[in-house]
Amino acid sequence: MSFPLTTEQEMIRLMARDFARKELEPFAAQWDKSEHFPLEAVRKMGQLGLLGMLVPFEYGGTAAGAVSYSLALQEIAYACASTAVTMSVTTLSQDPILKFGTETQKQSYLTPLARGEYLGAFAITEPGAGSDPGGMSMRAEAKGGDYLVNGTKVFITNGGYADVVILVARTAPEKANRGLSAFIVEKGMPGFSIGHKEDKMGLRASNTVELVFEDCRIPAENILGREGLGFKIAMQALDSGRIGIASQSVGIARACLDESVSYAKTRRQFGRAISSFQAIQWMLADTATQIEAARLLTLSAASLKDQGQPYTKEASMAKLFASEMCNQAAYKALQVHGGYGYMKEFKIERLYRDARVTAIYEGTSEIQRLVIAREIAGG
Repeated sequence: MSFPLTTEQEMIRLMARDFARKELEPFAAQWDKSEHFPLEAVRKMGQLGLLGMLVPFEYGGTAAGAVSYSLALQEIAYACASTAVTMSVTTLSQDPILKFGTETQKQSYLTPLARGEYLGAFAITEPGAGSDPGGMSMRAEAKGGDYLVNGTKVFITNGGYADVVILVARTAPEKANRGLSAFIVEKGMPGFSIGHKEDKMGLRASNTVELVFEDCRIPAENILGREGLGFKIAMQALDSGRIGIASQSVGIARACLDESVSYAKTRRQFGRAISSFQAIQWMLADTATQIEAARLLTLSAASLKDQGQPYTKEASMAKLFASEMCNQAAYKALQVHGGYGYMKEFKIERLYRDARVTAIYEGTSEIQRLVIAREIAGG
């Protein structure tokens, strides 16, 4: 099976590749080491249109489509997985506004997000509510025409730099998932602050923080849709987000494979390059095959999104397979490198750490299996 690209899609892929190899890859190791958030590079991505690929022209986007977005994100992730997740989450934050926002909200927030003038974040996870969003305890209480919000969100990507946060909180405690609502929160709102910054295993050049809300007053006009739509809004956004994480996984895995091939050709043992040994060849062959399968699953899900077709199951399949494949690719790549792969001077050490979280965030592998099973069984 092949997935032929249009001329436009291939041009976008090559543009993203050229940018990533010149502006990201040479600095990715240092950014990782120093935990530097590459804001300047991210702004350049906005200027190139890479942060507004799913946003229509009238709101400052490029309307390039989900397939082009996936191809570009793969190239960004190949060079710097941390920057790729910054791109992915900013795109994720646009989806609820595009689908459920008022015209005023779209004009106010989508345009600067699409141009990279604003960064976005998506805040669902709480200390006691991860895979079970229905377990959220954060409250948003209607008061005086506004909403008074109290609680804490954790593990929020881009949180420390986001100008716009899509927040899901509980407006009706007695209604379980139907009691959740979504809001647009702006940086600088009184009562909204940045808490603990996470010291992560991988993706160390992306920003992950705690968000704290203490009597934060959110204007009623900042609600998305209406009260009670928060769970639906979050789940639909995550469908789109999972295409992003699958794309990131493919990009990381491709980098793992290229590092392995390069190393295997130059590393000599027993008088010859280790690339001539069958044990090494099989690891490379398995990784290449699995990357191609993950790439096709991911582009297939993206294509369904572009066509306006349901893609929940396909997005979860792509995310599940690609993220677990990515972890296997990183494992095998480090094995090919042997002891050298365990050393920070080799790129594979960073790739190995970056790969791990792809099977955890935006829905663990176990949650993806539940989603797929429910879609197959009709609920």
